Amino acid sequence: MSSLVLDLRSADEPRDVIHRAVQALAEGKIVGFPTETVYVLAASGLNPAAIDKLHGLVKSHDAAAAPGATEPSAYARRLQVAAKSRADALDYVPDLSRLGQRLARRCWPGPITLWVEQRHPDSLIGQLASGVRQQIAAQQLVGVRVPAHDVLQDVLRLSVGPIVFADCPRGDGHEAVSAAEVVAGYDNDVALIVDAGPTRFRQPATSIRVHDSHYEIVRPGVVSEQNLKRLSSMLVLFVCTGNTCRSPMAEGIFRQLVAERLGCKADEVEDRGVRVMSAGLAAMMGGPAAREAVAVLAESGIDLKNHESQPVTEVLVRHADLILTMTRSHRNALLAEWPDAAERTKLVNRAGADVVDPIGGSPEVYRQCAAKLRGELEAWVNEIPLS
Repeated sequence: MSSLVLDLRSADEPRDVIHRAVQALAEGKIVGFPTETVYVLAASGLNPAAIDKLHGLVKSHDAAAAPGATEPSAYARRLQVAAKSRADALDYVPDLSRLGQRLARRCWPGPITLWVEQRHPDSLIGQLASGVRQQIAAQQLVGVRVPAHDVLQDVLRLSVGPIVFADCPRGDGHEAVSAAEVVAGYDNDVALIVDAGPTRFRQPATSIRVHDSHYEIVRPGVVSEQNLKRLSSMLVLFVCTGNTCRSPMAEGIFRQLVAERLGCKADEVEDRGVRVMSAGLAAMMGGPAAREAVAVLAESGIDLKNHESQPVTEVLVRHADLILTMTRSHRNALLAEWPDAAERTKLVNRAGADVVDPIGGSPEVYRQCAAKLRGELEAWVNEIPLS
């Protein structure tokens, strides 16, 4: 029987398409879905027979590839777990390293698959049938991705149990990027194909093998090596009100201290995997640092002349590994907006005291503020893992 293709773009009720796809998965059928990268073939992780069929389909298309076809990566045809969120993904890989969690927080939902060695006894993978475990956790290595496509996200929200998928090979070493290409290669083998048009990126997700303190790209894709280097760097964010006095001073001092610890110059810190930034809860975009702050930090060899103020944003908060606020009210305001950042948001003053705003004060007031900040930051820089 030919595959049933449901065009989401022309459907009278798109929700019916999603419900039919969910039902097909529950019945043990193979379904083709669009993602932001390529089309994938998916099956219910609760159905061992469906997982065996999915694995067989992907492998058979590699075996039948035409002469001269591009050789796929060893990771290209492995089955992966689709998760609807980072929290959901951690149910499968609960011992994800600090580096892995950083990448997950910054890249998901998105075109990145994390491959993780999984031996944790509380992983949900341990609750799956043995045949399913063997297929998705060979050599204890599990691939997890949170796709950034509404179709799969809707399916994941409505499905019971995990959805297992693999990129859909065309037979030439590349993957299908349209429903028509899925039909051309898998008609009669796939019960249903959800057609949402060509995929956004038209290339596979970047696959990353995550270790405790480093990663390796095991299959290139949408996210470049240069962007991954930036995304994997540690980010420390300082927050005050206007981002013209306290937080830029803290940023400059901390970058200098990090450079001393790493044995490099301040402008080389980012190349060593550490980014230091600052922002303000009520900051305008592009304002200069206070003249007194510039002058006082110049006495310590720190240049603030090119500082440009910026407001705190959701992206900054989500990407930051450590957020240090100048006052308790700053921390409270941040967490009122982004409560998920609570564990990463601390006061600069470890005793819980506020750092008083020097704005409008004399140069000596700024020197006192800088000295207090340096004293606090020396303790922070010696404690946090700069990796």
